[in-house]
Amino acid sequence: MSITKKVTILAAGLGLVTLSACGSSDGDGQGSGSGGSKTVTLVSHNSWAASKDVVAAFEKQSGYKVRVLEDGDAGQAVNKAILTKDNPQGDVFFGVDNTLLSRALDNGLFQPYEAKGSDLILPEYRVDEDKHRVTPVDTGDVCVNYDKKWFGEHGLTPPKTFDDLVKPEYKNLLVTENASTSSPGLGFLLGTAAKYGDEGWQDYWKKLKANGVKVVDGWEQAYNEEFSGSAGGRKAKADRPLVVSYASSPPAEVIYADPKPDTAPTGVAEGTCFRQVEYAGLLSNAKNPEGGKALLDFLISKEFQDDMPLNMFVYPVREGARVPEEFTKFGPQAKDPETMDPAKIADHRDQWVKSWTSLVLK
Repeated sequence: MSITKKVTILAAGLGLVTLSACGSSDGDGQGSGSGGSKTVTLVSHNSWAASKDVVAAFEKQSGYKVRVLEDGDAGQAVNKAILTKDNPQGDVFFGVDNTLLSRALDNGLFQPYEAKGSDLILPEYRVDEDKHRVTPVDTGDVCVNYDKKWFGEHGLTPPKTFDDLVKPEYKNLLVTENASTSSPGLGFLLGTAAKYGDEGWQDYWKKLKANGVKVVDGWEQAYNEEFSGSAGGRKAKADRPLVVSYASSPPAEVIYADPKPDTAPTGVAEGTCFRQVEYAGLLSNAKNPEGGKALLDFLISKEFQDDMPLNMFVYPVREGARVPEEFTKFGPQAKDPETMDPAKIADHRDQWVKSWTSLVLK
C-alpha cells in the first residue's frame, strides 16, 4: 500500500520474510494448529513493514514466530489469496482495503474472529460488526502527488483537483496504476466515480486519457520508476511529475532522505484524495488459527498501532494511538477526501473496472 523501508531476510525463490528470530519454531515453515506449530504466517502485499523489536516482543509474549509472505500489490495479493483459499498460504491476510473488501468477503476468504481490543477501534473504521470477519488496521488517503522541484523549474502551478488534471498544461504529466491490478489505482478510479457520479466518471477518464495519462501495473513501478519526485524516480531520471500515491508519501521522502531536507520534495493535490481503510482477517482453512488470532490481536494493540505509521506510512485506527509529528507536518490526512459506501463499491466495482479497462487500456 505505501512507501516502506525495511530490513528483511528473503527465503530464496519464495519471497518469505522472517521478521524476527525470537520464539520457537517447528521448523517446517507452516502454521499447524493440530501439529502444535509455533509459527504463524501473515500473507500481505509488498508494503508490509514493522519494527523488529516490536515483533520480537510479540513473539516472546505469545510464543509464536512470525513469518510474512509478501505477494505483490494489494490487488494482486487479494486475488491470489482468493484463488488459494482452500489451501491458504498462511493464517492471516493483511492488506485488503475498502475498495476490495466485498470481493474478499463474498468469496469466503475469512473466518469470524473478534480481535481483542476491537472496542478501541475508532467507530468510523468499523465494518462487518455482526460477523467480525475482518479487523480494521490502518487508514490512508490515495491522492495525486506532485514533484515540487519540477513544477518550480517549469514555472507551473501544481494541480489541486481532479478537474485540474485534465487541463492542457498538465498533458502527459500523470502516471497512475491499473485499476484492475492495483489498490491505489482502484482507489483513484473510485475517487473519480465519487466525484463525478456513476455516469460522469467515464467522461472524465476520456478527458484524462486524451490528456496523456500513463497507466502502469502497480504502485512500485508508478512511484519508484515513473515519478520524477521520488528518490527512485530521480535516480531513474523519470519524467512524470504527477503520480497517484498517498497523502503520507511526502513525509516518507523526508524521513528516508540523507541528509534530511527541511521540507518535503513532494506535495499532495488535496482535491484528488480518496480515503482507504485496510483490514486483516483470519484466513478460512488457516492451519494455525490460534496463532492467527493472537496475531490479529497484536495488529490492533497499542504497541503495533504506535509503531505502524513510520513503517508503513499509514494512519492508525486505534483510539489514542500516536501519530508522528512528521505526518502532521509533511503529510496530514486530507480534510475532505472522497469516500464511498462499501455497499456501493460492492455493487459497482467490477463493472466500473471492466468499463475503465475498455475505456482507458484499449
